[in-house]
Amino acid sequence: MKKLFSLLLVSMIAMQGWTQANTLARPKLVVGLILDQMRWDYLYRYYDRYAENGGFKRLLKQGATCENAFIPYTPTVTACGHASVYTGSVPSINGITGNAWWDQDKQETVYCTDDKSVKTVGSNNASGWMSPRNLLVTTIGDELRMATQFKSKVVGIALKDRGAILPAGHSANAAYWFDNKTGNWITSTYYQNELPSWAIAYNALKRPDTLYKRGWTPLYPTDTYKASTPDEQSYESPVFGSKFPYDLNAYIGKDYSKILSTPHGNSLTFEFAKKAMVADSLGKDAITDLLAISFSSPDYIGHAFGPNSIEAEDGFLRMDRELGDFLRFLDQQVGTGNYTLFLSADHGAAAAPEFMNEHKLPGGRVFMGAIMSRLNQTLLREFQIANLIVSDDNYQIHLNRRALDSAKINRTTVSNRILELLQPEVGVDRAFLLSELNTIPLNATVRTMLNNGYHPKRSGDIQVILKSNYIDAYSKTGTTHGLWNPYDSHIPMLWYGWGIKPGRVLRETYMTDIAPTLASLLRIQMPSGSVGNAISEVIK
Repeated sequence: MKKLFSLLLVSMIAMQGWTQANTLARPKLVVGLILDQMRWDYLYRYYDRYAENGGFKRLLKQGATCENAFIPYTPTVTACGHASVYTGSVPSINGITGNAWWDQDKQETVYCTDDKSVKTVGSNNASGWMSPRNLLVTTIGDELRMATQFKSKVVGIALKDRGAILPAGHSANAAYWFDNKTGNWITSTYYQNELPSWAIAYNALKRPDTLYKRGWTPLYPTDTYKASTPDEQSYESPVFGSKFPYDLNAYIGKDYSKILSTPHGNSLTFEFAKKAMVADSLGKDAITDLLAISFSSPDYIGHAFGPNSIEAEDGFLRMDRELGDFLRFLDQQVGTGNYTLFLSADHGAAAAPEFMNEHKLPGGRVFMGAIMSRLNQTLLREFQIANLIVSDDNYQIHLNRRALDSAKINRTTVSNRILELLQPEVGVDRAFLLSELNTIPLNATVRTMLNNGYHPKRSGDIQVILKSNYIDAYSKTGTTHGLWNPYDSHIPMLWYGWGIKPGRVLRETYMTDIAPTLASLLRIQMPSGSVGNAISEVIK
């Protein structure tokens, strides 16, 4: 009997060893962090002021950094960036050709995550009429879910709806975004019919009001922000008045949109993400989960004040501290070495044109809306049809094709007239028919980026390219992004944690390489529209 028991014991131990030896190692959690409008140079512009126990130095020193990571398409805007990171794809394939685009069939502008078949959960307005249905391919989260028979949990969180929904993908367990009308975190019936109790409890705390009471005071005296221009520049948007620091008490209980343009927006996002992690037990078992977090406030701050402002610098110094705290939270919740994390951005931003001009550098504002209005007036006189230009979204002009076809007017004739009228416009570098994209003389990099951004059902008839550091302005202050230039397309890409080999990658890499790299680490299929390549240098 003893001999039989010993044999059984040996057999059980051997079987356990075989099972362990044949169990594929994977991280417990993948965390994706997108900093909306973080230019690559911010890693080093503010490096000396980043805290030793902060997030950026930890990732740079202990993780891997791809120093020449680029966006491989235009337009370089939020929706496209978030979709591209998590699909490994480009707008020409994934269909997200802008934050919005003109739909020729519907004859209307379509917002990237608009879905009127769903309802808001968490408030009583239309802020939640959103879903990922306009995304035409799978995400890395979708592939992870399929690979585990939908046992993996995938959650997306961002202040912006598109920053939560597009990364989370089609089959996500949840996506949450901020309703700036109520100050609540919300979702849609695409995911669930009611908010979980923990989210309801968090909303009940009215954290935006608490943060408003704190105001926005710089971490350090303003005259010590040597990486930035002095305060109170005329080209900075007076969101809260002209002089930093800012008293925010006037917005308590009234205007929750203002918190987006402060570092407090990042605080809300971190807080809510931590609550979601604990409540959903993310990273708590052997099945890999994915948490996609996007931080929208850097984009609002950057648009308002510009990349050279004290406000932008202070925002990233505060982000550094909160990022460090979040990494320590991950260490505690999931365990050091048990999670894989990447940090990147959806786009950069141009310097304010007036800042450039002050230093004898090229730049200016182009008011595309006003130009389109003038063009429509001229076209009305010449062709007797009103509103022949129906949209100029994403630096592309969309013609009223139905009206032209009905009047039997050749589209090319009208397009060529528009090109003539655009030539003398200040700030316009060139314009051409998108049908001729591959035949006209054009730099290879720019041509590739435009091709990658072109979708036949969602793109326009004419492409406009602005001169260097000229922006499509919506006001006389602030700045924006969207073009091919490095200030818009050169982004950070940091890797850290399980399966990551520390070091620096100096060769050119692309936003579309993130999803294939994750697929290689996780040993799962890459997303269905992926065109990127795994970055072998960052994988152990």
